Amino acid sequence: MNSPTPANARISIIGAGPGGLTCARILQQHGIPVTVYDRDPDADSRDQGGSLDLHEEDGQLALREAGLLEEFFALARFEGQEMRRMDSAGRVLTHHLPDEGERVSPEIDRGQLRDLLLRSLAAGTVQWGRTLESVSGPAGGPRTLTFTDGTAAEADLVIGADGAFSRVRAAVSPATPRYVGVSFLEAWFDDMDNAHPELSELVGRGSAHAADGERGLFAQRNSGGHMRVYVMRRVPVDWIAANGLRPEDTEGIRAHLLREYAAWSPRLRQMITDNDGAYVDRPLFALPVPHTWEHSPSVTLLGDAAHLMPPLGVGVNLAMLDAGELALALVHSSTIDDAVRSYEKSMLPRSAETAQMLEHGAEFLLAVPDPDDLEPSGHAQQ
Repeated sequence: MNSPTPANARISIIGAGPGGLTCARILQQHGIPVTVYDRDPDADSRDQGGSLDLHEEDGQLALREAGLLEEFFALARFEGQEMRRMDSAGRVLTHHLPDEGERVSPEIDRGQLRDLLLRSLAAGTVQWGRTLESVSGPAGGPRTLTFTDGTAAEADLVIGADGAFSRVRAAVSPATPRYVGVSFLEAWFDDMDNAHPELSELVGRGSAHAADGERGLFAQRNSGGHMRVYVMRRVPVDWIAANGLRPEDTEGIRAHLLREYAAWSPRLRQMITDNDGAYVDRPLFALPVPHTWEHSPSVTLLGDAAHLMPPLGVGVNLAMLDAGELALALVHSSTIDDAVRSYEKSMLPRSAETAQMLEHGAEFLLAVPDPDDLEPSGHAQQ
């Protein structure tokens, strides 16, 4: 069949994360109808995760195109650009303090960014509680979306913005994410200044990172006095069960971690001992490098669905850049097919280049910093 014009096409986005919502927002600004399907029961059904730094050259660029940049700046934490890097003894190796007015990569909570994008959309754009089961139909379209609740919908273009374990991906690619050998264990801290003043002083107003070659800690301030710590280790994907533990066995996991981090500074070990509540296991996965697929005029991917990489601060930024470029390609192309071709022509090489640079990025998170980076004023946080 002939590819429809974008203005007359049924466009479906799977996934109401930053990438999917950014794409929907820009399409609606240009009068192109779109429907977003998401598996969450509603917008507030689960925690959206930690803090994000949005870069001038990609995430902020997409928000500018979406007409939301100033609203983002009103919410962003510019002080969150502060970054400390330490060794396992707590010596400060590098310390970045943002300049007055610096806007290179301000922080925002993931949930705040999602809410900002959701508020910008026409009522009813997002259909909640719709978990995609499969995409079927001819490559030329239309495609049939089948949901786990037994319902179905037709689309002339399906945009997979559904993350690491995308259901849309299978319509164009057989690739599946693989475990990279490094796992994060997330810990939460509340009321930092009052309940955790020593950690608050240690981390500062942004983030702090320490590593010894096999393991690391990454602390990240969030809004509202909260902080998240990611305990980073080179372990088997099933390490909890392999050590006779259960995910809900907080005290058992804590005792196991303290043995692993026994040589670390006592002050840094507070990131393991003083958390409020349980840990959350987050093993890291990545797609093969490079990840490409044969062009389809009715299905494409963006963000982690297209190029899942280790978490080194580029994931959401690339997803939003993808979203902006795809939306503008749809705005300026005469057919859906032309738009997808134009978008993939720039996105696929860019994502392949970035993925190759970050292919072993998880190892970087655990690496011991070069001694030449040690600042003369570095001091131990005991």
